[in-house]
Amino acid sequence: MSDTQNNARTIEGRVISNKMQKTVTVLVERQVQHDLYGKIIRRSTKLHAHDENGECREGDLVRVAECRPLSKTKHFRVVEIVARAAQQ
Repeated sequence: MSDTQNNARTIEGRVISNKMQKTVTVLVERQVQHDLYGKIIRRSTKLHAHDENGECREGDLVRVAECRPLSKTKHFRVVEIVARAAQQ
């Protein structure tokens, strides 16, 4: 029965902050067409995602999935780290 419930929305984005405990801020960018002029413009959304093990670093490309509300602003969890940020 729980298999039918596992169709959560997944999104890829870049970690821009990992200063909280078990939480990362992910910037998701998408391109949309302007309604009147038709120009492609870039829109962005910041999401808070749950990072249980604290593995994510700033600049990492991650995949997040929608889940139940974990706090007031946290409704996503980190599924996997797609690409690591370059070391400085």
